[in-house]
Amino acid sequence: MNHDHEILMSMNITHSDDELLRLMRAGDERAFVTLYQRRQGSIYRFALRMSGSESIAEDVTQDVFMALMNDHGNYDAARGSFTSYLYGIARNQVLRKIEKDRTLTQIGHDEDDEYLVPQGLISLEDPLGDLTRRETIESVRQAILALPPHYREVVVLCDLQEMSYAETAAALGCAIGTVRSRLHRARTLLIEKLRDLRLLENGSDPVDLMKCSV
Repeated sequence: MNHDHEILMSMNITHSDDELLRLMRAGDERAFVTLYQRRQGSIYRFALRMSGSESIAEDVTQDVFMALMNDHGNYDAARGSFTSYLYGIARNQVLRKIEKDRTLTQIGHDEDDEYLVPQGLISLEDPLGDLTRRETIESVRQAILALPPHYREVVVLCDLQEMSYAETAAALGCAIGTVRSRLHRARTLLIEKLRDLRLLENGSDPVDLMKCSV
């Protein structure tokens, strides 16, 4: 293990996001690397869940951290967490790219991709059941992607990324009450769609299904 790697591991453990941002603004490249390693996965998942496109998710993740490198004090801790700030940038980037490219390349099926099918859902002894679960996951994913963007983003942030209403409101630049009302409506639309697809039989939980979808 080299010295730089040890420093990065130490910074990741001992420094908050705000502390790392302060160090990054002071010219510490290792602080930026630590922030990237800490947050890029969640930003990528958000963009993927919003767009259904791996290429868009990759581009958005890169754009978010490029914007962070060029940040000149835009982040204000008094207006929300650093995570909310990053999601706000990512959200704007995703919507811009979706607007440019309405014909999205949906995520393909890859039996070796643990991201598409969580390991806990795979049963080596039940291939038929596994196929059914894969089909369910894809149907739920498509139902989420079919939501209008202003509903989709609250579902992704609150239900899938597990952010609080306050954090989501900060990321979207709206009131907490707006988040609550949009989320209620989005869940209603999803439940109706999933019932039409017969995916909510036998007491299935729509939020659990959503979490399994990506």
